[in-house]
Amino acid sequence: MRASPRFEATTIISVRHRGQVAVCGDGQVTLGSTVIKDSARKVRRLHHDRIICGFAGATADAFTIFERFEDKLSQFNGQLLRAAVELAKDWRTDRSLRRLEAMLMAVDSQSSLLLSGAGDVIEPDDGLLAIGSGGPYALAAARALIRKAPQMSAAEIASEAMDVAAGLCIYTNRNVTLETLA
Repeated sequence: MRASPRFEATTIISVRHRGQVAVCGDGQVTLGSTVIKDSARKVRRLHHDRIICGFAGATADAFTIFERFEDKLSQFNGQLLRAAVELAKDWRTDRSLRRLEAMLMAVDSQSSLLLSGAGDVIEPDDGLLAIGSGGPYALAAARALIRKAPQMSAAEIASEAMDVAAGLCIYTNRNVTLETLA
């Protein structure tokens, strides 16, 4: 069994809270231990702006997965879960896709999903997802904020969680992209 990769590349967090879903990602790109860009856009809207995706991993691989996912979303009329399952099948079985080093997070107004090349399609129990090297920090911060400050919006929680991750993870910066859906 192949383990899902952990990337020393980024932090992406998704927070589903109080009728809103927010996806936030940092903008840092590193090559080894050198920061080569601080304003990459790792969070994007797809399928008529109804789905928000974030990626962690090699840039070219992530763009390949974005393109394939957009095709699946079109093929299945924007049905997130169906498109995700079909992409995961292809990702796991297709010889060229199997070599891609990336993880994808996709959300719509109803579902939050994590996809990997190991064939994973995971929906969290608590509405929180995080990927990338700073993911565990952001996830822990978001869980604490939901418990201690439930009045905060999903966007506020995602932003604060990213700030915590950026303070701990050297592969994460505070130049973030934040997208929300009601």
